[in-house]
Amino acid sequence: MHSSGSRTGLVLGIIALAVPVLALGTFVSAFALQVPGGQTVNPLATTSFYVNPSSSAAQAAADAAERSGATSAEATALSRLAAQPAAIWLTPEKYPLDTVGEEVATITDAAIKDGKTAVFVLYGIPNRDCGNFSSGGLSVLEYPGWVQAIATSLTLREAVVILEPDALSLATQCNNVEERVHEVHTAVDLLAPTRATVYLDAGHSEWIAPSAMAGLLNRSGIASVRGFATNVSNYMDSAAEHAYAQQVSDLTNGAHYVIDTSRNGAGSNGEWCNPPGRALGVLPSVVSNQGAQDANLWIKQPGESDGTCNGGPTAGDWWNAQALALTKAAGW
Repeated sequence: MHSSGSRTGLVLGIIALAVPVLALGTFVSAFALQVPGGQTVNPLATTSFYVNPSSSAAQAAADAAERSGATSAEATALSRLAAQPAAIWLTPEKYPLDTVGEEVATITDAAIKDGKTAVFVLYGIPNRDCGNFSSGGLSVLEYPGWVQAIATSLTLREAVVILEPDALSLATQCNNVEERVHEVHTAVDLLAPTRATVYLDAGHSEWIAPSAMAGLLNRSGIASVRGFATNVSNYMDSAAEHAYAQQVSDLTNGAHYVIDTSRNGAGSNGEWCNPPGRALGVLPSVVSNQGAQDANLWIKQPGESDGTCNGGPTAGDWWNAQALALTKAAGW
């Protein structure tokens, strides 16, 4: 996850008459959940979000309890952190093609059984992060099949999907705008007919101008899904993100949006990679009466490193000291 500056950056076709009635019902149901972007009914309105019992925060809390006792300050803070719903990041390195579909189905079924909605982040686009701290991803040929495996598991299962953090925001810097737009649009086309509520990543308020971002989102097929996400894995305060997102929404036919509030409780100090002095933001929750905003989400798991900077470990690895600093700064 990187940027060179402050990082941290419907119409359905007519259904053929030959389509069986059951299939038609499935597509209509999926359509009603997520499109068009200007739809006034929030598909998350009655939702509460799934807490992954296997998260890195949960493992850290268990380790702290074993090390220093379940009632220690460290274990208490980490247990409270682990109890908050955070997105599950699907990367091909952890969830390869031959297992990702089954894993998504298992997680989603567990969430549904618990009366919750799972939140996933798809993060496997070719040349991911433009070769920076979170480099990796799939080849151009592999990527559509991987997304299709995820989409297949979500055909009849409800979930929230955040699509490819940084992919569009980094495209100009990486000189691959046409490739990125095509790749994101391909993923949109595969996910749009499912029951997933999909949000394309749209950078953040200090990265890409609203007009430029809206242009990329429109070209990438945002009209076919619910909307976009801002501040993913970043620290920008919610007021700035809300203002930015409303401008982008106005330029994308009223597309709705979610904001990552996982670590923005103290706002940004201008750094995107493990900046000191930050705090947890507001807890994940559905939003009403905030224009086109659907929810505040913890898309980044607090406590997972942004990369090998400011003393942090490899991007995505657990960093206990940072987790505890974020909780303390939030008044926990």
